[in-house]
This record gives sequence, C-alpha cells and structure tokens, in this order.
Amino acid sequence: MKRQLLLLASFLLTMTAFSQSEKYTKAMEQLVPAVDTTRSIDGLTNLSNSFQRIADAEKNQWLPYYYAALTQVNAAYMIGMGQMGMADKTDPIADKAEQLLTKAETLSKDNSEIYCVKKMIASLRLIGDPQNRYMTYGPAAAEALATAKSLNPANPRPTLLEAQDKLFTPEQFGGSKTEAKALLEEAIKKFEAFKPESTIHPAWGLSTAQYFLSEIK
Repeated sequence: MKRQLLLLASFLLTMTAFSQSEKYTKAMEQLVPAVDTTRSIDGLTNLSNSFQRIADAEKNQWLPYYYAALTQVNAAYMIGMGQMGMADKTDPIADKAEQLLTKAETLSKDNSEIYCVKKMIASLRLIGDPQNRYMTYGPAAAEALATAKSLNPANPRPTLLEAQDKLFTPEQFGGSKTEAKALLEEAIKKFEAFKPESTIHPAWGLSTAQYFLSEIK
C-alpha cells in the first residue's frame, strides 16, 4: 500500500510538472515571434514586461530573462536611433537589461545567445557617450562578440551584429559597406542552415539581415 501511494504521489508530481512546463511553453510561444516583428518603443517595452512576468513566475528558465533583456535593448536602440550621446535616456535601460541578462546567465553559462545581448548592451553604452566611452565599451563589445562566435560558430546572430557594426561605423573608424555586405550574406546563409533548439529558442534576425542587405544593394 505504501509503495502504491509513493507511485501515485510521483505520478501526480510528474503530471503537475508537465502541466506547468506546457503552460510555460505556450505562454512563450505567444510572445517569441513578436521579438522579430515589433518595431515600436512601446511595443518592445510591453513585450519585455511580458517576458519578465513569465521569468518571475518560472525563475529557473533562462529564456524569459534573455528575451526581456533583448527587448529592453532593442527599445533603447530605437530611442537613440540615429543619434549619439543619449546616455541619460539609454543608460537606465541598459542597466535594467544587464540585470535581467545576469539572471539568464546564472541559469545558462557559456551561452552564445546571451553573449550576443552582452555585446548589444556594451554597444548601447558606447553610443550613449562615444567620446568618453570608446576605450571601455568598444573592447567590451568586441570581446562579447568574439565569445558569442566562439561558443557557437553556427549561430547567425553574432555575424549579423558584426555586419551591423561594419555598416554603421564610419569608414575612418573601421566601417565598410563592402565588408558589411559580405557579412550579411554570410549571416543569411547561417540563418538558412540554423535550427533552433525548440519553438521558443532564439531565431530572430533573418528579416533584419535581409533588410540591411537590400539597403546596401
């Protein structure tokens, strides 16, 4: 009888865990596609808040923290779009994104996707005050990008980020549209071959690469 009760308890715990896991996956599946299609500051901020709510509920899943950080950074880039020296507006967002990403990294070490967002945060801080921050955040961004590439050479997102750097950096500081074009073409090939681990793992970036490539042509 005791053994039967233990088996029943184990079964109920398994079913509860499965139900919670299924609920988590469905909630994430509703939000993840919007990461690649949301093009407004308010939309990205709301999306980040939604991921944070899932993260706060789950606590042991790195993906919601990762996406919450990523969408924060994307919102900040839109705030500073085409402008330098907006640290007063973008630094608080970078701070929040960094806190979220630290939680993600605690749950998933040596993760190429997390290092992509680290690179984006470092670049965000750099453009907030390029004159005073280049020597600090330029190397930090380059190091994070190199780590992202080394951790998963098949990941297309580090190549996309590198292409964007080449595209938007003035030629006198190392930018090159020719190199950007080659990197975008490489990124697109990687996107075509890349297989996300699941329906909720990172898959963003292909449409961005295609858009920038079309602008160069």
